[in-house]
Amino acid sequence: MLQPANTAHTEMVGNIIKWSVRHVFLVLLATFSIVAWGIYAVWKTPIDAIPDLSDVQVIIYTEYPGQAPQVVEDQVTYPLTTAMLSVPKSKVVRGLSAFGVSFIHVIFEDGTDIYWARSHVLEYLSFAANQLPQDVRPALGPDATGVGWVYQYAVTAKDRTLDELRSIQDWFLRYQLAATEGVSEIASVGGFEKTYQITVDPRRLQAYGIPLKTVIDVVAQSNRDVGGRVIELTETEYMVRGRGYLRGISDIENLVVKAHEEMPVLLRNIARVELAPDERRGITELNGEGEVVSGIAVARYGENALDVIHNIEAKIEELKPGLPQDVMIEPVYDRSELIEHAIETLNEVLIEQVIIVALVCAVFLMHVRSALVAIIMLPIGVLIAFIDECCGSSGFHWPDRNCSRNGYGNANLP
Repeated sequence: MLQPANTAHTEMVGNIIKWSVRHVFLVLLATFSIVAWGIYAVWKTPIDAIPDLSDVQVIIYTEYPGQAPQVVEDQVTYPLTTAMLSVPKSKVVRGLSAFGVSFIHVIFEDGTDIYWARSHVLEYLSFAANQLPQDVRPALGPDATGVGWVYQYAVTAKDRTLDELRSIQDWFLRYQLAATEGVSEIASVGGFEKTYQITVDPRRLQAYGIPLKTVIDVVAQSNRDVGGRVIELTETEYMVRGRGYLRGISDIENLVVKAHEEMPVLLRNIARVELAPDERRGITELNGEGEVVSGIAVARYGENALDVIHNIEAKIEELKPGLPQDVMIEPVYDRSELIEHAIETLNEVLIEQVIIVALVCAVFLMHVRSALVAIIMLPIGVLIAFIDECCGSSGFHWPDRNCSRNGYGNANLP
């Protein structure tokens, strides 16, 4: 005889309740296990205040200096775009060409592991690079998302120029902070990058009969060390080497370009060598008080933003004694405050909901034990939600799986 669905459901619930009453120890043991699992999931789940809704994508960045956007499109962007169409699990390939630079965005299906995607893009890129012009080398962008910008600082000093501060940022701070755990990239913005610029006099080139290509080749070939062999003298070995690295303006000016009428023509005879700032596309300004040099810290894909920020702050405190006394590092953007406020808001909401549910149960049911059930089960329900968010998206992996490594289970707090 068939029973109605609601009757069967009621009977099943009744049997579960009877079994739970008879096996209290097993129920408590299962509850404590779920609580422990939930605490582990909360500890392993990355926490951020900004929801990461971006697709899994890999960016290919290619420089082609001095070329117009149409040339970059024809010779770089188009060959790379067509090659990336065959990458497994890729659903969209977008190309962008600008003056002297090309960007390729390879967007993958949802749930694709970011490092699996990067390895396959790199595999296809090794074949596509043979179709590019000579000396053009594409590179992968950082393993980060659009919301990976978690921290920014400014490098300031009263008695130092912007090029000096940019040198401190590029050659000291950037490399040290890039080694911090969870950091994908430290981007430098603002200030001036020092460059050696050679301004050639075309009239003197014509007078000496020297092509411009010769000047370029002389500078390139002169900036290197040459290895020799080992000479043994008096039972001692001596390594022979030719030292040729250029170390300043005077070294560049004294390069021999050509012999003219049995006299060497030096680079300073046909050109002017000087230290000058490189071209720049933007500036950074702090509080409307003038330009500064700044650094942007980008977190890796799936990392805990709060932990990354704490690691950066600790590293900066470690680096401060190595800076000149008048150089200061001022935090400009710190997402940790927003994340901590979001955590406080979540805690307050949970406490308020527990109190409200307990009062409703106590007033309408006139039974205190029923209120205790609601008070206990609400936090357990939240922990179960973290377990499902952390491990339910990609299957059961207990206990070695770290959800922060493959991008699953980011907890975005309200």
